[in-house]
Amino acid sequence: MHRIRKGRFIGDQQSVGGITYQDVGKEYFEKRSLRRYARVWSLWALGVGAVISGQYSGWNFGLASGFGAMLIALFIIASMYWGLIYSLAEMSPALPHTGAAYSFARSAMGPWGGMVTGLAESIEYVLTPAVIVFFIGSYLTAIFETPPGMQPLWWAGSYAMFLFLNLRGVELSFKVSVIVTFGALAILAIYWISALPYFDLYRWALNIGVGADGSVVELPAGGGSWLPFGFKGALAALPFAVWLFLAIEQLPLAAEESDDPKRDMPKGLIYGMATLMISALLITFLNAGVGSVDADKMHGSFSLARSGEPLLDGFRVIYGTGTAKLLAFLAVIGLIASFHTIIYAYGRQIYSLSRAGYYLPFMSLTHGRHKVPHQALYTGTVMGFVTMLVVWYVVGEHNRGAVIGGTLLNMAVFGAMISYAMQGLSFILLRRNLPDIERPYRSPVGVPGAVVTVVVALVTLYYQLQDPVYRVGVYATAVWYVAGLLYFAVIGRHRLVLSPEEEFAMSGGKKAH
Repeated sequence: MHRIRKGRFIGDQQSVGGITYQDVGKEYFEKRSLRRYARVWSLWALGVGAVISGQYSGWNFGLASGFGAMLIALFIIASMYWGLIYSLAEMSPALPHTGAAYSFARSAMGPWGGMVTGLAESIEYVLTPAVIVFFIGSYLTAIFETPPGMQPLWWAGSYAMFLFLNLRGVELSFKVSVIVTFGALAILAIYWISALPYFDLYRWALNIGVGADGSVVELPAGGGSWLPFGFKGALAALPFAVWLFLAIEQLPLAAEESDDPKRDMPKGLIYGMATLMISALLITFLNAGVGSVDADKMHGSFSLARSGEPLLDGFRVIYGTGTAKLLAFLAVIGLIASFHTIIYAYGRQIYSLSRAGYYLPFMSLTHGRHKVPHQALYTGTVMGFVTMLVVWYVVGEHNRGAVIGGTLLNMAVFGAMISYAMQGLSFILLRRNLPDIERPYRSPVGVPGAVVTVVVALVTLYYQLQDPVYRVGVYATAVWYVAGLLYFAVIGRHRLVLSPEEEFAMSGGKKAH
């Protein structure tokens, strides 16, 4: 073992205070090899597919603050994501490793920066599929009219099916991603076109008011304020607006499985974000602005703000219950697209951190035939499913629905906001500390764009803690986060490995496996 102390050099390794690197042989990396496959459109599908479910369910909870508040939140969050996407488009081809966020922070801020960032991203990627599979269960429960108490069976079946697909190899994973992503966008396009004759912004999108006790009330005739709770309502809606874009940043995790990451990664990121921006605006207007005078159908923003299947509600208004169920069954494709691609993401993310020794090394083993990180996939799946069951039973029989979906959503967003702030900071520090590394692409918004990302992420994190409905879930996630950091402080930092991410950072960008 090499013990590396601050201010010393051993061999050609740069010093890192208090960190111990283990000697590993060639066979260590041979047991952890990946296979290259992805090109631009595979990466585009990976990014868009990971996010698209957020435009089917989840974002709508932000409508409880008012339609105008949700719209403002959308643009604030979009500015954060554009800053992040351009930063990643520069950093990813410069540091083309599977570690992605962890890799950027490791090179910019040392092992502790890598762990703080990587663990936060692990929380995001393990919990995001849990949110998505909850909405899959909500849609399927409504379609097949199964008892609400059976939802965990829908979750278990979904996890089992898409874990199996991800275990079959990167080629199948990307082919499925492309197919379901195009299918998800097609279903959204059908909805947008169908909703236009029913759209009434004044009547349905603006039908939220404030009661005498300060609670949300429905305005039957519409015509309410754009900001019924003032600008604070827009800030309260920020965590839900995140759901319209969350996980687009996972693309750099495919760097070691991309044919040409230096050329393809920036294009995949930018094309993906542009697609999502258009889609997010259309779904925000056309889902919230559709309603019916019939008592058994959706009533605009007020009803949508509590729905676990908002797109299905919209289809019910337009086509009636029978046809809506068929379309909603197809709409589950959108949820599946994200579920499948984010299972891919947590497999690679856990793999990269365990390969470098931050997590238990067995998690980074890859399948001998399919060359996928099967142990990381098993680990992320078990953790996500167990978390869902805990939340399901803690929330209670009479409080499920929007509460459990919103709780899981905020738990995932908590990890994402820490990760985004750290990635923005990493970009700023890499520009300053490693100005001479090769950068095949340079961000047009540069450091100011990264600063916007950091500020909006921290503001969003703050307002998560102001919502009493979801605060407990966020605190529970924070406890998990602290426990992970304590593991690294006591054990993990003494068992690191010179993986590609670590060797790149140790050499100042001059060396990598």
